[in-house]
Amino acid sequence: MLRLAAASLAGTTVEFYDFFVYGTAAALVLGPLFFPTFSSAAGTLAAFGTFGVGFVARPLGSVLFGHIGDRRGRRPVLVASLLLTGASTVAVGCVPTYDTIGVTAPVLLLVLRFLQGLGLGGEWGGAVLLTAEHAPAERRALWTSVPQVGPSLGFLLANGVMLALSATLSEAQFASWGWRVPFWAAGLLAVAGLWLRSSLAESPRFREIEDHARVPIANVVRDHWRLVLLTAGALAVGYAIFYAVTTWSLAYATERLGVSRTVILTCIMAAVVVKGACTPLAALLSDRFGRRPLCLAGCAASALWMFPMVALLATGAPLLMFLGFLGAMLSFITMFAVIAAYLPELYEPRVRCTGAAVGYNLGGVLGGALTPIVATALAQRGGPVPWGVAAYLTGIALLSLGCFALLPETRPVRVMATEPAAG
Repeated sequence: MLRLAAASLAGTTVEFYDFFVYGTAAALVLGPLFFPTFSSAAGTLAAFGTFGVGFVARPLGSVLFGHIGDRRGRRPVLVASLLLTGASTVAVGCVPTYDTIGVTAPVLLLVLRFLQGLGLGGEWGGAVLLTAEHAPAERRALWTSVPQVGPSLGFLLANGVMLALSATLSEAQFASWGWRVPFWAAGLLAVAGLWLRSSLAESPRFREIEDHARVPIANVVRDHWRLVLLTAGALAVGYAIFYAVTTWSLAYATERLGVSRTVILTCIMAAVVVKGACTPLAALLSDRFGRRPLCLAGCAASALWMFPMVALLATGAPLLMFLGFLGAMLSFITMFAVIAAYLPELYEPRVRCTGAAVGYNLGGVLGGALTPIVATALAQRGGPVPWGVAAYLTGIALLSLGCFALLPETRPVRVMATEPAAG
C-alpha cells in the first residue's frame, strides 16, 4: 500500500502541477501576452476563459479514460493520462505570443488547455480507484487521502517555481521567457511519474469483475444519472473555493489592491501547506465517523466563511489575507480529503471508474471553470470590498450542502458494495 499510494501521489502531483501552473500564468501574464488588444481587465477575463476550457474538457476526459478504466483496467489510465497532460503542458511553454503569430497564438493556447483538461479528467479516477480498491475497508479514506495530497503538492510546486522566477527575474525577463520555464519543467516531472507507475499492479477488484460494461458511460447515464448530478453539485463548492483563493484572488490582489506577486503567492502557498498537512487528519476522521458528516461540516463552514474571507482579502494586509485563505482551505479539505473514498463507494465496480470520475469532474465545471470568470466580473462592479464574490461563493456552498444532504452514507455498512448505494 505504501508503494502504491506513493506512486498515485506522484502522479496526481505531476498532473495537478501541470493544471495549476496554467492557472497561475493566466492570472499573472497570459492576458497581456496572448490578448494584447484587450484592456487589462478584459485580457484577464479572456485568459481565465482559456483556463475554464480545461474544466470543460475534464468530464470528456473522464468519459474517455473511464471507458478504458472500466473495460481494460485502472492501471492503463494512469499511464495514458499522464502522457497526455505532460505533453500538452510542455507544448504550452512553446507557443509563440500574439505579437509573433497573431490570433493563432490564443487558438493554440485554447487547444492545448483542452488537452490538459482531457488528461486530468482521467488521472484522478485512475489514481484514486487503484488506491481505493487495494486499501483495507477500515482505512480506505486514509489511504485514498494520499493521492488527494497531490493537488496541494502540485500547487506548491507550480507556484513555488513561479514565485522563484518572479522574485529573481525582472518584469521584462519574466514576461519574455521566465513564465515558460514551469511549463517546460513538466516534461521532466512527467517522466519521473511514468517511471514510478511503470510497475504498479492492477486493482484486485477490477480483476474480480466478470461482466464488464460494454459502454460504461451509457450505464452511468441510464442507471446513475441522479447520483452523478448530486455528486457534481456536492463537489462544486470545493472547486469554487479553491480557485477563488488560488486563481481569482491572485489576479485581484495584484491588479486591484497593488499587492506584489511575491506577497500574495506566499500567503496562498502558506494556506495550501496547512491544507495539505490536514488532509490525512480529515480522512482519519472520516474512517472513524463516516463520509457524509465530514462533507456536511465542510460545506457549512464554507458557507459561513466566504464573507469574512473576502473582507480579509480586501484589506491587502498579508497576515489577514493568509487567515482568510486558511479558513477557506480548511473548510475545503474537510470535504475533499473524504471524497476519494466516498465517490468510489457510491458506484458499483463495473462502472466505478467512469461514474466517480464524471461526477468529480462535472463538479469542476460547475465550481472551477466559472468561478475566476464570474468573480472577476463581480469584483469589477463592486466597491472597495467585492461582496458580490462572497455572495456567489456562499450560494455555491449552500447548493453543495443540499446535494450532500441527499447523498447516502457509505461507511461502514455499504463500503464498496457490489450494488450502488444510490442511483
